[in-house]
Amino acid sequence: MSATPQKNRASRRMLAAAAGLATVGALVAAMPADAQDRGHGHHKPARTVDVQLLSFNDLHGNLEPPAGSAGMVIETQPDGAAKEVRAGGVEYLASSLRTARKGHPYSITAAGGDMVGASPLLSGLFHDEPTVEALNKLDLDVTSVGNHEFDEGATELARLQNGGCHPVEGCYEKDKKFEGADFPYLAANVTNEKTSKPILKPYTVWKKNGVKIGFIGVTLEGTPNVVTAAGVKGLKFHDEIETINKYAKELDRQGVKSIVTLIHEGGAPASASYNYDCDSSGAGDGISGPIVDIAKGITPKVDALVTGHTHQAYVCTIPDPAGNPRLVTSASSFGKVYTDTTLTYDRRTKDIIRTSVKSAGASNPKSANHIVSRDQRRASDMKALIARWNALAAPIANKPQGHISADIDGRGSKALEKPLGNLIADAQLEGLAPADKGGAVVALMNPGGIRADLVYASADGKSDGVVTYGEAFTVQPFTNMMNVVDLTGAQLITALQQQVSGSNEAGPKILQVSKGLTYTLDMTKTGAARVVTDTIKLNGEAIDPAKTYRVAMNEFLAGGGDGFAALGQGTNKLVGASDLDLFNAYLAAHSSAAAPLAPPATDRITIIQ
Repeated sequence: MSATPQKNRASRRMLAAAAGLATVGALVAAMPADAQDRGHGHHKPARTVDVQLLSFNDLHGNLEPPAGSAGMVIETQPDGAAKEVRAGGVEYLASSLRTARKGHPYSITAAGGDMVGASPLLSGLFHDEPTVEALNKLDLDVTSVGNHEFDEGATELARLQNGGCHPVEGCYEKDKKFEGADFPYLAANVTNEKTSKPILKPYTVWKKNGVKIGFIGVTLEGTPNVVTAAGVKGLKFHDEIETINKYAKELDRQGVKSIVTLIHEGGAPASASYNYDCDSSGAGDGISGPIVDIAKGITPKVDALVTGHTHQAYVCTIPDPAGNPRLVTSASSFGKVYTDTTLTYDRRTKDIIRTSVKSAGASNPKSANHIVSRDQRRASDMKALIARWNALAAPIANKPQGHISADIDGRGSKALEKPLGNLIADAQLEGLAPADKGGAVVALMNPGGIRADLVYASADGKSDGVVTYGEAFTVQPFTNMMNVVDLTGAQLITALQQQVSGSNEAGPKILQVSKGLTYTLDMTKTGAARVVTDTIKLNGEAIDPAKTYRVAMNEFLAGGGDGFAALGQGTNKLVGASDLDLFNAYLAAHSSAAAPLAPPATDRITIIQ
């Protein structure tokens, strides 16, 4: 965009603040006059305009470069070898996006949700105000909501959009009020249960020199299954396809023929490499997962889909219902990758001329993912922002909690049983085993709640092996309260089966279990049969379906989250300390500088592949 950043920001703030469904006229009025009129002089504009669409998703408040394996991107080399490249960090993301925009007078930056939530301490401690401030500086034009935008409920999401200091903790900096996002958060398929109206704008229209592109934003319909009940209270989540088609028709009636959908739902490409050719036609190639059927059902009025949620990197062509090629993209997570897409806008039809990723005769692909490498210059404004918030966080963030002898992999582990998962489950069991704390005999941890690895090397090189409060928080940022409940052996067995059946069959969610619980998982079978029931034992004894067991888990699992309906049937509930408090207490009790904690063995689940 060639208008000044200040003018852009002001115009976007007006867009974001507009209540309800803004009309095209209102949106034009909100644009700076020079942006409306430029390009209508003596020279007749060209028939087509190349509009650059820069996009990313699932930032999760990762302002600083993610540590360990969470900060790596896999790149396939010309010889076919896989190389790991260190990537991410908002200082580098800002530089990448600013460099990419050069020479592109028509450039839009959009995001696919989960900008905040499950954030490291630097952002999470301040209810993600630092991340919204960084996104404003990045000149983000628009984003959809993701499931994590609902972690603290709709009222907090509205505050992130509109500004104002936190209702409990107040303002974090003297004489400085949080201004909110100067880009619109779109939530087309999330309505208030009482009013049936969208809780935020369902769409927005970007304009420049007569070029108009509409953006519709949705999150996955299954958001209530992956967020605590308190976060989605009073809200209704609607079918993605129906919602998008409804608003695409509305935009079309307003004369907006070019439409991009920002959808917080995704897929799994056949390769983990960011530069994988998603349109290659070999056996087993391409992409699978929920986004495939969704993309096939979305009206041809929509010209491209920016997706997210699965933390994968892909640029694919999935045909629309009319059989025409349509781009579907995703840019990994944590700001490690961004997508650069060319939308060719036809001034006569007001529509996008659609082609596949690699259009015939073109030397450059229409869309490609790019690594946010750490060997480029860091953006000075982001460097200053991080330093400012780090200074506020330091008294809490830098407190040592324990010591480790090597990396303990969690989020970065590709294994179904993760070393850090075992450590967390053991900490929960130990903290809740005493009779007055709940009398737990086993603990279960959801894999999605483990947000990082514990990394041995320290950023300053002076405190290797020390686990700080900030690092522990980054691993478990939700601060979920722990529950201990009664479950029958039959319910416990059913819960283990629900890891690999029902809504979790296509993408298994393997619970991390505390020491003493052992069983075999046969992944050559399908559905619930993957759990070999006669191998399930607790401390060497077979689980008795008729017996009652005291089971510890976080409140998310105890509410039946992640498709674990059986865990939601627990009775005689006792609410304990938070998961983070138990984790830190365990680190303190079991490690010291002289005797650091070693990564636990992963020998509780026997896996047959």
